[in-house]
Amino acid sequence: MRLRALLENDALGLRLLGGEDELDRSVRGVMTTDLKDPSRYLSGGELVLTGLAWLRDAADAEPFVRILSQAGVAALAAGEAELGDIPDDLVEACSRHRLPLFAVNESVAFATITEHVVRQVSGERAGDLAAVVDRHRRLMTSGPTGGGPEAVLDLLGSDLDLRAWVLSPTGRQIAGAGEPLDHALAAGLAGEHLAATRTGRRGPHRLTVHGTAYSLFPIRNTGRAAGPASRDVRETVLSDWLLAVEADAGDWPAARLDLLQGVTQLISVERDRRDAARTVRRRLAQEVLELVQTGAAPAEIAARLRVAAPVLLPGLGAAPHWQVVVARVEWDQDGGQNPVEPGPVTQALLEEILVDPATVGAESADRIAVAHTGDEAIALVPLTAGPLPESEDDGPAPALGLHADALLAAVRGPLSSGLADDGRLTLGVSAAVHSAEGLRGALEEARHARRVAAARPGRVCAAGHHELASHVLLLPFVPDDVRRAFTARLLDPLRDYDRRHRAELIPTLEAFLDCDGSWTRCATRLHLHVNTLRYRVGRIEQLTGRDLSRLEDKLDFFLALRMS
Repeated sequence: MRLRALLENDALGLRLLGGEDELDRSVRGVMTTDLKDPSRYLSGGELVLTGLAWLRDAADAEPFVRILSQAGVAALAAGEAELGDIPDDLVEACSRHRLPLFAVNESVAFATITEHVVRQVSGERAGDLAAVVDRHRRLMTSGPTGGGPEAVLDLLGSDLDLRAWVLSPTGRQIAGAGEPLDHALAAGLAGEHLAATRTGRRGPHRLTVHGTAYSLFPIRNTGRAAGPASRDVRETVLSDWLLAVEADAGDWPAARLDLLQGVTQLISVERDRRDAARTVRRRLAQEVLELVQTGAAPAEIAARLRVAAPVLLPGLGAAPHWQVVVARVEWDQDGGQNPVEPGPVTQALLEEILVDPATVGAESADRIAVAHTGDEAIALVPLTAGPLPESEDDGPAPALGLHADALLAAVRGPLSSGLADDGRLTLGVSAAVHSAEGLRGALEEARHARRVAAARPGRVCAAGHHELASHVLLLPFVPDDVRRAFTARLLDPLRDYDRRHRAELIPTLEAFLDCDGSWTRCATRLHLHVNTLRYRVGRIEQLTGRDLSRLEDKLDFFLALRMS
């Protein structure tokens, strides 16, 4: 805005005392001060408001005005409430330094002027930024990108003083200007966004974390890969990005909200461009998967892997080992009405899960090929570590590659919010294999591990290949009616007793088995006297007719607890 516009607004109570020739100066901000030297707080273009408390004698005016002039201040406005008329020494000093000087009527509060200037300047900046964003959108839509999401986030920071980040549905930072967002905070914001989206609330979603306000804007995939409008929010909720802005958008004017919506549309164009770049990797994964599932010769599969390796491992030529990960998202289907196709969403989600959550940027999944078939998403993950480790005399070597629990540890919170009470994500991980011959077995191993995960309670579950050599491999395949009958026969008497007497027999049984039947260790864990523990175990044996000193009965109880 121009100084002339301030003078023309009667409500601001400004009277010009000097500087008529400088009224076309631009005002880029406002500052109130009574310091003798406010230079450290000035960046140029400000309207400086002062009550003149710093003015002790005539000699003070010249150095104060010189400091303002050297800092590039647009104008000085002095209040009349303290001294009445503005001193001549100040008027003369402003004239010498060609600094426009206004007198502020004592009936007008500085806050009134400040609010007006901030509102006008912010509106003009938003308009300028909107033009830049619109130009940037046209460039990105019709040709090479103009810097990607980072460029427009930089504009938000420089022109509107807004800190913003683009986050994946798991809370991983895709883009940001300045300092990265703390991952725990980002995961929490993503979870809040997913929960709000599942309830059908329209964005932006607003919340406060540790005293800081954030507004969360959905980034819809509206480009070439989006297809027709989704019939069900569950088809996109686990794959859409979001824009997190460090501000409360509740009192924003419509123009600023429209601007942020334009920013999300701009980022969605870049998202579509990057999704298109994944097409080759997805197609390669699909081709390898089809060869493996149809029982193609290992030589044919190996040839296809050699084609895939340069795409997934540029500069390395070949992957020493491969690992298979199988994931499945399942939704309650409302009695068969409006079925949700989970395959594409699971594919995009698995591509995200397989990236280190601390990694910043959208290109970090470039070495992961994910296909989907039916309800499953299947990832072919190259491992570039050395040869498979061999066991030494002092114990087993560490496992190579991805680990099931670690994959979901950092993303379980936000994904659980997105799945709400009608969705489940289950995931299985194979061991690493070093040749095409091993891929078929790795695929079946990952699928078996996913079934083990599906037998567990919880919205987000995973299992690894190492669990397939234990009893947990058998549990998912026990028919539900057999499972219920077996657990009811052993555990229902104990549950009924606990409800009536608050005796905690079930927790006692779990701890006793976990301590391998050690009376001392179990009593210590439960903070009980050994005699009290013996009484509880005796009660368990009396109610069930079993003997916890016998291995067979211990095993039955152990399996019943696992299946319950």
